[in-house]
Amino acid sequence: MNALHMLVVLVVFLCYVPLLPFSLTPSVDTCTFERDVVSQKISICWKFSELPFASWRFSKSILLDKFPVDTERRNIVRQVYRALFSLTVPTPLQLPPKVVALSPGALELLDLNGQSVLIDDTFINVACGNTLVSGSQPSAHRYGGHQFGSWAGQLGDGRAHLLGEYINRRGERWEVQLKGSGKTPYSRRGDGRAVLRSSVREFLASEAMFHLGVPTSRAVSLLVSDDRIVRDQFYDGHPQVEQAGVVMRLAPSWFRFGSLEILHENGEFDLLQSVVDFVIEQHYPALVQASSKYLEFFSAVVSSTASMIARWQAVGFAHGVCNTDNFSLLSLTIDYGPFGFLDKYDPGFVPNTSDDEGLYQFQRQPEAGRFNLHMLWTAMGTLFNDSRRAYKLLAEFDHIYHEKYVDALRQKLGLLGREPADGHLATQFLEMMQTMFADYTMSWRELSEVPLTDLANSNFSTDMWSLTKLAGHDDWKSWLAAYSERTSRQADLHVDSDENRMERMQGANPRYILRNYMAENAIKQASNGDYSEVRRLHRVLQDPFRKQAEAEEAGYASPPPGWSRRLRVSCSS
Repeated sequence: MNALHMLVVLVVFLCYVPLLPFSLTPSVDTCTFERDVVSQKISICWKFSELPFASWRFSKSILLDKFPVDTERRNIVRQVYRALFSLTVPTPLQLPPKVVALSPGALELLDLNGQSVLIDDTFINVACGNTLVSGSQPSAHRYGGHQFGSWAGQLGDGRAHLLGEYINRRGERWEVQLKGSGKTPYSRRGDGRAVLRSSVREFLASEAMFHLGVPTSRAVSLLVSDDRIVRDQFYDGHPQVEQAGVVMRLAPSWFRFGSLEILHENGEFDLLQSVVDFVIEQHYPALVQASSKYLEFFSAVVSSTASMIARWQAVGFAHGVCNTDNFSLLSLTIDYGPFGFLDKYDPGFVPNTSDDEGLYQFQRQPEAGRFNLHMLWTAMGTLFNDSRRAYKLLAEFDHIYHEKYVDALRQKLGLLGREPADGHLATQFLEMMQTMFADYTMSWRELSEVPLTDLANSNFSTDMWSLTKLAGHDDWKSWLAAYSERTSRQADLHVDSDENRMERMQGANPRYILRNYMAENAIKQASNGDYSEVRRLHRVLQDPFRKQAEAEEAGYASPPPGWSRRLRVSCSS
């Protein structure tokens, strides 16, 4: 047998070896993952042979070489000055970790896959903080922030550890972090842990938002342990013991508005400039040689923040903690805590039960973004060579946001081109939703699933439960006539058809979102050692725009149950 024949035999053998079990513990159901892996068996085989986790290493740290590191090495809570990072290692879990879920897409960003990382327990121990990959220098980032409108002083990574940085085969640089991995110098009065409840939400939301097309951090893995974590979920004097959860997550950068604010507040202007220079060099290279690079950078952040919030609003997402320490300098959605997706369309929806004043209610998210940008403008003040021009850039936020939001609504309506009345047409549709208590997601989606002629004749099934509500509005017929007239002008130009409209709309309006009750069901099952619902949700939410049989069977596109209205989500995690 020559070398070529031997190679062919080896490849065939590798591609048909039985799949490895998903977890090292028998309590984890593997079947849901085997379905995904089998369909990609050949691609997994070559990736597996190319880079098993045993040979995986972090790249050389740019951050720890570039910026000053805290000289205090003891892991004690303290105020830190003249440093951006403190070296601190994760606290090992006391009880064995179990894998709840893995994200194939996020693993691929690290040149890994689900099979290679579970060939032994090395990855599991790294992903929960029990052990370190060779070359890792774990650290916690120092930052500050305005929380609910007030300066909160030093905050920092209180339960997150940056394990290291990795440059993948495509040349992309990713910062790998654990959340829920134990105390750091920035833990304040906390224990540095996260509970399973909040970890499930973070894992699912990160990946759901990515597949909805919203800029976001990514979640690689979710692990759980029976370590006893005490939390008073609603701050009402009723603490309970919960399980520990650890999420491995990724971002091109974890620098946030608060990273600059703490340096400005403490007069560490040289470090502030070095952080901004670093972000520009790494993520805005076209601005490096610009004469007004700091102004242009600020302008870019204003625009991308407006775009991010417009995308939130378009998919009905509300971030429950829009503090400056949770706003990324790259305009990524980060730090998923008490978030929420709209069920019925309610502009006053408050996703966070800890937000007593409704500061971060759905309709006020753009306002929160503007406030945070104002704080960033203040922090960067010493870098601007023209502060008045910088303020004018800030003042453009409302206009930029409005334009991007209306553009998003045009896409949701399947409109081509721009007409002045488009915003009014979309607003009328939203007002009808609000009046009729219609579901936000399904109103858009069902509008995309019925031809206009059938809509005009009310020729659609009552299974279209949200559309049926809308059709009971007094203005439904007149609105539908205006909408049909607007779309007909596209057809008159011989550039469109109703079938194309429906197809476009279905690509812009998800059928499935991470509703609170779905997350709650998954959390309850996971708390009892059954991770199948977490995995099913994760699988469905990777393709939210396509109708899926298992999602329909699970009722993910059905009206939310009545008990879901009583659900509360707080900052406790």
